[in-house]
Amino acid sequence: MTRTRALAILHLTVFIWGFTGILGNEISLSADQLVWWRTMVAAVAMAAWALVSKKSMRASGREILAYAGVGVLTAAHWMCFFGSIKVSNVSTALAVVSTTSFFVALVAPFIRRSKFEWIELLLGVIVVVGLVIIFNFEPDKTWGIILSLSAALLAAIFSSLNSVLVKTYPPTRIAFYEMFFGMCAVSIYLIFTGRMSAEMFALDSKDVVLILILGIVATAFAYIVSIDVMKVLSPFTCALTINLEPLYTIVFALWMYGEREHMSPQFYLGSVLILSTLFIEAFYRKKKAAQLVS
Repeated sequence: MTRTRALAILHLTVFIWGFTGILGNEISLSADQLVWWRTMVAAVAMAAWALVSKKSMRASGREILAYAGVGVLTAAHWMCFFGSIKVSNVSTALAVVSTTSFFVALVAPFIRRSKFEWIELLLGVIVVVGLVIIFNFEPDKTWGIILSLSAALLAAIFSSLNSVLVKTYPPTRIAFYEMFFGMCAVSIYLIFTGRMSAEMFALDSKDVVLILILGIVATAFAYIVSIDVMKVLSPFTCALTINLEPLYTIVFALWMYGEREHMSPQFYLGSVLILSTLFIEAFYRKKKAAQLVS
């Protein structure tokens, strides 16, 4: 797979992910129950795909431990992300989760045993400035911002770990086991907190349709593809590209919810600063590649 094709596939995936915030807001379940359904549907869909395509799901004990750890981190990320949407709004959650690129710049070098790049740290500083602006002018969204920041940190960790795993193991196997163990972790949480109730399974037709879209299209398909492109793209490039997700989602949210999603001008200033890192990084990489060729 070429870098250009990998970027094109990643952008398609990010466009699909742009709908996840809307889906999470529309589904009537709480964040933890929603993540259980998401991981369960995704795991079943991935298992079905592996069966049809005759892909081996055999894994060693060491592999399974790695998949289980990343799966728990992924489920925790989604719980924080959807929790942020539920307690604040779609725009806040998606804008703040864009700080994933900043956390990747700090976390990935330790996980991948690579050196720090000054451009990543510089872009990380820009992200922090944008975040500070949002914090200062949206004090009523503090809890949502904290949850979304937690989601960003978790995303940085599990995406960096996946970028290492995909160098050795097939994306479908990685994705299936991570979704399965994510579902197991959320199941344990729901049982011990007494939230695994009958109401969780009493879904209306709207919730059923939206959960299937979320689990199959926005998770099973998108998750496998997003891991696959990591064979070519760095975690930081992936994280910055995923920063487009808030842009898509905020536009969708403004269109669907109108006044409820309108924020202060300073919020949009902070969001623009965060999203601008994507274009700065793309320009830098292109210029660097041109210099290497020449």
